[in-house]
Amino acid sequence: MAEANNSSSESFNSQVVYRCKKCRRIVATQESIVTHERGKGELSFKWSKRSSNQLELENKPADCTSIFVELMKWMETLQDGHVEEKLVCIGCKARLGSFNWAGMQCSCGAWVNPAFQLHKSRLDECLM
Repeated sequence: MAEANNSSSESFNSQVVYRCKKCRRIVATQESIVTHERGKGELSFKWSKRSSNQLELENKPADCTSIFVELMKWMETLQDGHVEEKLVCIGCKARLGSFNWAGMQCSCGAWVNPAFQLHKSRLDECLM
């Protein structure tokens, strides 16, 4: 019985980390994620798909395809003074996302300013 209590308390202490899919280097943790309010999805953009029905778009919640993080030491291109640029893994130089000091719009429609965006398709979400 005591072992069951210990294992359940360990699962609460586990932390989510994001790793580069190519080289498995840790690039972000759950603590460094910048949360944002979910936008209206496709309705937030100037364009919308022609085949989409407006009622369908309003009822379906938009999923974020990226995470936004705080400024971190491994982001080398920021040291060069660029306003916007791609973010590459410090280990294998794979493209992980991009940044823009003026901000950028998430796939859910929300505006994040300043934006350090990492694409979920380029990351592995792991529990530590």
